[in-house]
Amino acid sequence: MTWLITGGAGYIGAHVARAMAEAGERVLALDDLSAGVPARLPSEVPLVRGSSLDGELLKRVFAEHRVTGVVHLAARKQVAESVAQPTRYYRENVGGLVTLLDAVAGAGIGRFVFSSSAAVYGDPGVDLITEDTPCAPVNPYGETKLAGEWLVRAAGQAHGISTVCLRYFNVAGAAAPELADTGVFNIVPMVFDRLTRDEAPRIFGDDYPTPDGTCVRDYIHVADLAEAHLAAARRLAAGGGTGDLTVNIGRGEGVSVRGLVTVIGEVTGDRRPPLVEERRPGDAPRAVASAARAAAELGWTARRGVREMVESAWGGWLLHRGS
Repeated sequence: MTWLITGGAGYIGAHVARAMAEAGERVLALDDLSAGVPARLPSEVPLVRGSSLDGELLKRVFAEHRVTGVVHLAARKQVAESVAQPTRYYRENVGGLVTLLDAVAGAGIGRFVFSSSAAVYGDPGVDLITEDTPCAPVNPYGETKLAGEWLVRAAGQAHGISTVCLRYFNVAGAAAPELADTGVFNIVPMVFDRLTRDEAPRIFGDDYPTPDGTCVRDYIHVADLAEAHLAAARRLAAGGGTGDLTVNIGRGEGVSVRGLVTVIGEVTGDRRPPLVEERRPGDAPRAVASAARAAAELGWTARRGVREMVESAWGGWLLHRGS
């Protein structure tokens, strides 16, 4: 097997590339480097600079490297940006996937792992979200991920491609400091950024119907997420993934935003109380995964806790941005 990882130099992609390479899989990365960092990749993983929107490049890469499976992570992923630029999100996330799947089918590649998101569920209003919970995304980003799942399954059925769709919950942490998230778009680096600028963390709303009034989320360590991709790829490689499979990737445990900020304060030593601001539109009170199907179908369960996520992310923050 040779696996192509699109978005392979990104925060999540580089973790997946490293986990698969360390497990003995043959991998190469495709990345346009709009957000990717080549230095994140292990030296043994080749990097092709380019986009999944470039069908001719994909054909050449598939042929030259004899690709037999694809892990597709390349996508735009900021909710607010998707609201402001919906056509860009549909063009890149869905259009890029159309081009990629056409090339996959044309090359006779029979295995495909798709990076999806818990954003496909929207605000389901249930204690635990299972894969059978109805999908009702509330922003263009989530819509493109749900449309992507539909497209992946349809192409799989039409062309005999075995597929796995992984619905990520909230990703945090780093397997090594140099692999840490360098963006300031998710809650953990957003709090780090505030503290580094000598400002109090912000919490958006403390009047939700939850134990402490703040939103409750399921946080997953990026190293656990990378291992889930490895498990999905190996299931497909072993022939146990005929047809399609969709699984949640989370810990199955909820942590409130206030609770997470408290852990960040303990790890960083900056325990100043957070500022409470108005709710943000579209924030669900609770979004926690049922992880049972991932355990049953992939033999995978998360092994790392929230403190380990925060400690590893803080180490990466200090490396990239200084203390």
